[in-house]
Amino acid sequence: MKRVEGPDETVVTLAAPGAPGGSNAETAVETIQREMTAFARRARASAGRMHPELSLVSYTLLGHLEESGGCRATDLATHYALDKSTVSRQVAALERTGLIERRLDPEDHRVQVLHLTQAGRRILAQVTESRREAFHERLADWPEEDLERFAAYLLRYNAAAGSGPLKERSADG
Repeated sequence: MKRVEGPDETVVTLAAPGAPGGSNAETAVETIQREMTAFARRARASAGRMHPELSLVSYTLLGHLEESGGCRATDLATHYALDKSTVSRQVAALERTGLIERRLDPEDHRVQVLHLTQAGRRILAQVTESRREAFHERLADWPEEDLERFAAYLLRYNAAAGSGPLKERSADG
């Protein structure tokens, strides 16, 4: 075990490395992996509390549709490195609940583009505001420089996400 003091005097205990004689970097990577897994579990659980019919994957897909102004289901699968069948099930569920709709692409009438409906925009806005409030509450006592550093690290980590072996194959589990 290794104790590390953060800039705000918070003491964090890092897990011992898996192998004897492991490096501090190995210990840190194991801790990062463990904590990111816990973060993902909490994110999934909290998504259900914020809107019972809107899973974290559904929220993410709606957010991408809003940000992109609409796209094809295959574009969603590619963007999030998900199986097409997973996206197909999610899209079908979002269509059934009236949160998204398909429209013909004006440039290629063979292509259907997914768009948010008014109900989809409304629910996305509600959930986004609830999530924003939850993050503000959780990070309220963090100094501004820690928030900026954390944001930069997340951007850096996610920018490299497509280059590594970690790929999400299914959003159903």
